[in-house]
Amino acid sequence: MTTHTRMTAHTRADAPVRARGPRPTVRLLRHLLPYWRRLLPAALAAAGSELAAAALMATAAWLITRAAQQPPLAAVSLAIVAVRALALGRGTLRYIDRLLGHDGVLRAVAGFRTRVYEALVPLAPAGTPAFRSGDLLTRLVDDVDAAQDLLLRVLIPAAAAYAVTATATATAALLLPQAGALLGLLLVVAGLLVPALVLVLSRRTGRAEKAARAELAVATLDLAQGAADLAAYGAQNRAHRRVRNATARIAALERLGALTTSLASAAVLLLQGGATVGVTWLALRAHASGALPAVHLTVLAVLALVSFEALAPLPGAARHLAAVRVSARRLADLLDTPPPVTDPPDPAPLATDEPLGVVITDLRVRHHPDGPPALDGVSLRLPPGHRVVLLGASGSGKSTLIAALMRFVPYEAGSIRIGGRDLRELRDCAGADVRRVITGMTQDAHVFHTTIRANLLLARPDATDAELLDAARRARILDWIESLPDRWDTLVGGDGATVSGGQRTRLLLARALLADPPVLVLDEPTEGLDPDTAAAVLADILDATRGRTTLLVTHERSGLAAADEIVTLDRGRIRPLTHDGLARTAL
Repeated sequence: MTTHTRMTAHTRADAPVRARGPRPTVRLLRHLLPYWRRLLPAALAAAGSELAAAALMATAAWLITRAAQQPPLAAVSLAIVAVRALALGRGTLRYIDRLLGHDGVLRAVAGFRTRVYEALVPLAPAGTPAFRSGDLLTRLVDDVDAAQDLLLRVLIPAAAAYAVTATATATAALLLPQAGALLGLLLVVAGLLVPALVLVLSRRTGRAEKAARAELAVATLDLAQGAADLAAYGAQNRAHRRVRNATARIAALERLGALTTSLASAAVLLLQGGATVGVTWLALRAHASGALPAVHLTVLAVLALVSFEALAPLPGAARHLAAVRVSARRLADLLDTPPPVTDPPDPAPLATDEPLGVVITDLRVRHHPDGPPALDGVSLRLPPGHRVVLLGASGSGKSTLIAALMRFVPYEAGSIRIGGRDLRELRDCAGADVRRVITGMTQDAHVFHTTIRANLLLARPDATDAELLDAARRARILDWIESLPDRWDTLVGGDGATVSGGQRTRLLLARALLADPPVLVLDEPTEGLDPDTAAAVLADILDATRGRTTLLVTHERSGLAAADEIVTLDRGRIRPLTHDGLARTAL
């Protein structure tokens, strides 16, 4: 386990920082508000479509009843035109609703996903272990997609349903006040009370389902990445059983949620039937007393029936809202997790037009606030253009020192000065940021599932073919690349799964050399190589970095004759090592 993985920003993996301030769902909605100009027309179109459907049925009922009285054609011509217009308008508005709704929602979710990734960048790599990798993937995919459900499956259907509720109640009250009161009451029960009950019942199952899905993601990722180890130790059955248990739990929770929604939908249907019967009975009494025309009686009966159609999606919307609330809280936990290293409020630029040196003085770093220091009193000078080799046993803090240099972890005491400025005063993640000045190859560097060329161009997207060839040649990987059938377009698999360990290391080394930073750091660049190749690669590195400020961390004792200085890290302190001492150690 590397230093980066051990450091968790002082946050337990099972207890991320809780959101403060506004409710997480409100915060999620605020992230989507900038897209209201695209979403508002979709909501209006959805409400217009539902209103057109209800008006179409009511107008058709009035037309049929009035036509039965055999009036002059002119008396019903307006209703005929209205029926045709409403029929066409309903389909048109439904199409506009789907088109604008999905366009606006997808744009809003894409923007929000970008915001989540931007919040994740300052956490990597020291802060991301606060979340298990599979659970983090679930937050970045499923939980962000919850923003889509909030808009498409909750807010837009609710807006349309309540628009129909208000219009139907007002229309019924104009025709017959007591019928309007009864219809409005039952619509409120079906549109507010029933969804509220679904929301309450779905809260616990929603939290449990999200947790089960996160557990399934973790188990699946472990199963995929650790397949070889699971097979070697005969642990496949336990891993498969863990996946099956998580899947079974998700299925049980989904069945329970579906049952809740089905019962709520049945309750809405019962309320619809009760409203239709009640309004019709009141209308019949009013008609019998001569207070209500026959055409209005039909309109009220049909209006009571069709006005509940817009409320049918609300139980499902309430269930989605419960899931959205859980996802919003999980996303708030991610967004509120403090970065391991905070940027200064007024960062200072760093001039890189001349060779830079690094001075480390009495540096102290802890992985945890109450833990022992990983580095305690480390002092080291990297003069401009000098190549310093750092030796040390595993766990001596070499990777921690590199993480501090690259501003991946904070330091509680001492200083790191580059170009005469303290590292904590410099600009980070913008413009001439620290990691453009100090970068290279870390021990847990990642090889992406893409081509060799794309993996190298990650360091310098504008690099020429000649520069790619030169970096590959210096890393002693060019002959291997040229021997491949697809050469530079060869896919290397996730984290270099299709190449050997030595080839993977050389590929990462070539990428670091291609980056060409003012201060180059290389953490165990020859790990996985045979001794002869490792010695040759180290010698090539020292030759290629002549005149460049370089910190080379390695376990190897040979191939270092060209280094300007060799030091060791022992129990948190730097100790010089002469070439004679190095030779004796190697023997």
